[in-house]
Amino acid sequence: MEYYNRVAENFLELASTQRLHLLFKLMERSRKRIEPMAKELGATKQEVHRNLVRLEQSGLISKDKEGKYTLTTFGRASCLQISTTIFLSQHLDYFEDHNFGDVPHKYIMRSGQLAFGTHIKGITKTLEKWKDVYKNANEYIYEILSEIPGDLFDPLTKKVKSGIKSQYIVSEFAIVPQGRKAELVKSGFNKLIEKGLIERKMRKSVKVVIVLNEREACVCFPNLNGEADLTEMFYGDDYQFHEWCIDYFRDCWSDAGIFIESKLKE
Repeated sequence: MEYYNRVAENFLELASTQRLHLLFKLMERSRKRIEPMAKELGATKQEVHRNLVRLEQSGLISKDKEGKYTLTTFGRASCLQISTTIFLSQHLDYFEDHNFGDVPHKYIMRSGQLAFGTHIKGITKTLEKWKDVYKNANEYIYEILSEIPGDLFDPLTKKVKSGIKSQYIVSEFAIVPQGRKAELVKSGFNKLIEKGLIERKMRKSVKVVIVLNEREACVCFPNLNGEADLTEMFYGDDYQFHEWCIDYFRDCWSDAGIFIESKLKE
């Protein structure tokens, strides 16, 4: 019970817009004085001082001999966890109809990194952004797919022919376009696989869809029925957003099985 009382007290200190602003200002720059922080927040020095004192007393920040404030270990770790709440708070409507699917807990705890992205809604817009990720790739294109959209086949093939590396994981039950096998031969896709420019793996099912190049990333979470939903996605070119997506892709890649063409049905 005492443990929960302490946690509740800490949450009380965080229940202030200005105190949260102050913490994240200190995340941006480790050591700051009262005056510039008050100016940035458009608040009085007295008001900011009062909130800084509360944060200091709660152990979230500390003040050095020069009168500059910095986050403590506790304060920095708290900010990282708050980012997850920020992401979920920004997209409450979305998560009424979606969840994290089979994403491991460690990635849910890191989902604050996705707060640095934008929400894109509508299948046309998501596919356009998907094509942009292809177009902007200079090194690689990595994907986790629940289906293989027909109109994205050509753009991917052209990029790989230009020297871009492709790795993708596909569901055993992926939806594939009609005439795909013939197109693989006609386009030279199979030869690209033989050359090692395209690597493929397979998972029993895919709920979370990922598309990324070396700088940008997209992620689609499943609906409440556990089905991948390509009609909405989160997109980001911030390094933290990208880091979440590529780390998740790499974990999935290491766990995925061999690709078996015969399991895909047109």
